Amino acid sequence: MSKLLITNARLVNEGRILETDVLIEGDRIARIESGLTQPANIPVIDAAGKYLLPGMIDDQVHFREPGMTHKGDLATESAAAVAGGITSFMDMPNVNPQTTTRKALREKYSMAEGRCSANYGFYFGATNSNIEEIKALEVGEACGIKAFMGASTGDMLVDDPVALDRLFEHAPVIVVTHCEDSPMIRVNEEAARERYGDDVPYTEHPAIRSAAACLASSQRAIELATRHDALLHVLHLTTAIEMPQFSPAHRSAKRITAEVCVHHLWFDESRYEELGSRIKCNPAIKRAEDREALLAALNEGRIDIIATDHAPHTLEEKAAGYFKAPAGLPLVQHVVQALFDLVAAGRISVELLVDRCCHAPADIFGMPERGYAREGYFADFVIVDPDKPYLVTRDNLLAKCGWSPFEGHRFSATIDTTIVNGEVAWSDGSLTGKIAGRRLEFARAR
Repeated sequence: MSKLLITNARLVNEGRILETDVLIEGDRIARIESGLTQPANIPVIDAAGKYLLPGMIDDQVHFREPGMTHKGDLATESAAAVAGGITSFMDMPNVNPQTTTRKALREKYSMAEGRCSANYGFYFGATNSNIEEIKALEVGEACGIKAFMGASTGDMLVDDPVALDRLFEHAPVIVVTHCEDSPMIRVNEEAARERYGDDVPYTEHPAIRSAAACLASSQRAIELATRHDALLHVLHLTTAIEMPQFSPAHRSAKRITAEVCVHHLWFDESRYEELGSRIKCNPAIKRAEDREALLAALNEGRIDIIATDHAPHTLEEKAAGYFKAPAGLPLVQHVVQALFDLVAAGRISVELLVDRCCHAPADIFGMPERGYAREGYFADFVIVDPDKPYLVTRDNLLAKCGWSPFEGHRFSATIDTTIVNGEVAWSDGSLTGKIAGRRLEFARAR
């Protein structure tokens, strides 16, 4: 059995920062204890001055496989993920073919086997007509059921009221939603066309994908989940107006939980003039006041999880003009560094970062022995050097699309080491070649 010793670490776990050592045996955490002696011939990582965190669990990514692998694939994007401190990810179903049958779900897991640098789980997609497949879904087959309650990239809009009602009535596992009201958005699009023609400036994006459209849809999702006592997780929230709908109680006391993505904590509408389509995403990046409200809700406990919604597109696709340029941006490689900048600025604590990026996804999705640094749990870790700045350049990007909205930014922290199931996948600025990712287990039933 392979062994690895991490010494002198500042372990951030379960609301505490502890100076300690960690012994890993095989794929598990064997001991967490100060002053562990070094057995002969065991590799040692000296983490003095650095933070040791459970690896981030990203509950929302679009790695584009199958069918759109010119943008990204499971191998390339999971490699970028471990470079960013992500050790587990959950991939969305709007691929080609869509993951809307159990057969397609099985085939997607087969594609991932032996190719992912990080652990992987896949969502099952809801449509207006696949309720029988949803009823047949067994706990553990998928991390959750994704319902696009607003049209976005791909064609998976669930807009039939009867289909939505049956989804929340019968879903055997947690339902996760993209909440935007498509009819309201279409009205806003037509108003923009009348004013600008096809050359709509990106500064109009938050008005087109408006706060009102987000609120109308999230209200509908919450009403359905409440009526049917379903588990609901509302993805990528963007507005101040939606925050009062979510409870500040601990996630263990809630059946309706919420997520925010790192780009909505980082950017606001003032950046459209500079970045244009590079920050076009759905739901839209909105006002500075909305970003502040999201940060406040995160600190209050109304928002339970931080994720990326990593969604790569080529620069050629992004240059196609407002109505043709697809929504989404690549984020997995820099999410933890971006959050450490927020820690350095005093906007969040490192303990909160770990709770929302590591502990909460494991709890909300029912992931056994993941998300925490506990003896006997899987050894998924990231070591972060908070005192080593990192400049983002085109040359050090790993996502297949080859660009980042963070290009030119110097982060305050660097991802030193990422460990997946006891294997070092990223070290000292390079991938190690270890493909240690495994299929994740999900045990939370309705």
